Amino acid sequence: MPSHELKAGKMVAKTLLNEPILFGRTDQGKAFAIRDICPHRAVPLSCGRFDGTEVECCYHGWRFNENGQCTEIPSLLPEQQMDLSRFDVNRYEVKEVQGNLWVYVSDRANPQPPRFDVPRVPGFGDDVRPKVTYTMRFPCYIDHAVVGLMDPAHSPFVHRSWWWRGATLNDEIKWFDPSTYGFTMRKHRMGDNMGYGYWLIGGVPDNEIIFYLPGVRTEETTTAKHRVVNLTTVTPLTDDQTDVTFELYWDLPWGALLKPILPLMIRSFLGQDRDVVIKQQEGLKHETVLRLIKDSDTLARWYYQLKKEFQRSQAEAREFVTPVKTQLLKWRA
Repeated sequence: MPSHELKAGKMVAKTLLNEPILFGRTDQGKAFAIRDICPHRAVPLSCGRFDGTEVECCYHGWRFNENGQCTEIPSLLPEQQMDLSRFDVNRYEVKEVQGNLWVYVSDRANPQPPRFDVPRVPGFGDDVRPKVTYTMRFPCYIDHAVVGLMDPAHSPFVHRSWWWRGATLNDEIKWFDPSTYGFTMRKHRMGDNMGYGYWLIGGVPDNEIIFYLPGVRTEETTTAKHRVVNLTTVTPLTDDQTDVTFELYWDLPWGALLKPILPLMIRSFLGQDRDVVIKQQEGLKHETVLRLIKDSDTLARWYYQLKKEFQRSQAEAREFVTPVKTQLLKWRA
């Protein structure tokens, strides 16, 4: 969740991985996340009050601190001693980096510390915040959102706008390498005849794209003078609801001029991806097998292989062994 969505002294309720989670930020600025269910009568804690320090349930006033610890049951008399720790709610580990909040949801049956580091945007410090943030909800399971967004061959057919490319097909040849829990499209010089106004960022740039589990993608575009990085995160809410958050970081001195129009362009671009995913959901009711081909579907095949290997490595308590091999991929797009 982008940091700006969680103000000091406020709460935000979310469902992530089918779990009700209450985010809050104390008056001191510390972000936290606890289970959004009061253990007493199962009323969501988000329906109650937050004084900047503790959350109070709206039903009987039970109170919980930022660590999920039950601190008070108002109905108890002073002589009625009770171990309040019996009623603690689950606390989720939260980290705040580069203007984003990351929450770790562990397996309750087999809790383990996080295997993933908190994602970071390359080339910027931990205190930087995104210049532009836009989130769109996709009505689908996370896998279909991830595969749709990483697909290198759909652009000329799905993304048709007056300001974007048409259906002209070109040969694409790119090297890919394995990286931590994912893969990298090797840094390459972008074409200088595509009419994108590259002169605005100091000439024809180099481009590098990295994808890694659970659903994070960074695209770094750099010239000798400037850097622009896109961070795209795919967040599973429920079995059929997924959030896609698109963020831009840059060091362009005139970049503020772009802020009014970029959200409109991002909404249009992501909306086209969402529209085709909605159409896909109709077909998936009748056909659940996806027939993935080489080379343009290799990224999707890697994604499923990476997920399977991670699950196996967790179950077998061993180190992750990447299924991705260095490879030259070719496709038309």
